[in-house]
Amino acid sequence: MGVLRIVLQIIFVVICIALTVLVLMQEGKSAGLGAISGAAETYWGKNKGRSMEGKLVKITKYLAIGFMALAIILNLNVF
Repeated sequence: MGVLRIVLQIIFVVICIALTVLVLMQEGKSAGLGAISGAAETYWGKNKGRSMEGKLVKITKYLAIGFMALAIILNLNVF
């Protein structure tokens, strides 16, 4: 069981580093005054899920879920 805990801790550290890098790579959410008038509804705004920014957001969500799950598992003291 000790080996499994060490492997999970290594995966946890890798997820922490990847999550930090991904959050720093993302653009800010401040759209300025253009969002008030509806200028954000451009082609790029509608297809944001297919862009690199959209992929970064999806990967960040999955890594955050993995981070929380591993944090709970490692805190159970079962291993």
